[in-house]
Amino acid sequence: MMPPTLKQIEAFYRAATCANFATAAQRLHLSLSSLSKRISELETALGVQLFDRRGNRATLTHEGQRLLPVALGALDAAQALQQAASNQEAGLSGSFELGVGELSALSWLPAFAAQVRARHPALQLALDVDMGAPLEQRLAAGKLDLAVIAGRSSRSDILSQPIGRADFEWVAAPGLLAGRRPRQRDVAALLQEVPLITLPAGAGTTRILDDWLMGQHIQHVTRLSCNNWTAVAGMLRRGLGVGFLPSGWALHSEDTYPLVRLEHRQPLTPLLYSVQWRRGDERPLILAMQDMLAACVDFSSPREQL
Repeated sequence: MMPPTLKQIEAFYRAATCANFATAAQRLHLSLSSLSKRISELETALGVQLFDRRGNRATLTHEGQRLLPVALGALDAAQALQQAASNQEAGLSGSFELGVGELSALSWLPAFAAQVRARHPALQLALDVDMGAPLEQRLAAGKLDLAVIAGRSSRSDILSQPIGRADFEWVAAPGLLAGRRPRQRDVAALLQEVPLITLPAGAGTTRILDDWLMGQHIQHVTRLSCNNWTAVAGMLRRGLGVGFLPSGWALHSEDTYPLVRLEHRQPLTPLLYSVQWRRGDERPLILAMQDMLAACVDFSSPREQL
């Protein structure tokens, strides 16, 4: 009987921690049949059944659940051995997929990617930019290793750790304010006449916007929504309405179409972000990337440095 191989153990670990075998195969760059073969070979080598394949979805057996942390330990030991042999203090290899929102992509993400490439040149880095809810779903399904998302997850299978905050400024094009008296330049007064240009419902900013409107006793506004920060900024610069942008790159006098800060009686609440990962995923890769993210996440980066 042949002893288990690391490839078989990795196939078992991925299949056990991803939403299904298809997702696990995709993460390992294998065909579904190759993944199933490796798991079957591991079961033969160990003399136990790791998955119950009855029904529409394979589930871990009691033996599979018992051996899963042992498999993780074997993978961790192999990674440590590889690092020791190459005499590298932090030379992670394999693949790492991070999910972030667009605001992250417009601020700290390029610097983070550069640091990962410098410290871990053998690590294959994949970046997934989307809205928070889809990213959280992909994280839970095992399609992502980590995600930086606005707010904390309410799912029991996902852990969250606060990692940063983003501040915002109400802004508009100067031409939109021309001829208006000072009290007519207040955000609440302007929203009675011009559209609110903002991200769609479901974006991370939804709650802070709803709280602001409620605090101003505003029940109805005309909205012009778009799921792209750059497009929102472009429409604001063209004078199509009022809205808010990240403080780090909202106001730049050298812009072709500059914006000005609007008066308001109530500031917007900062948007708090967290790094999220699947409960029980304690791979060294996850811990190392959390530390790097904590040092890199900064939503105040000015736009000209992107």
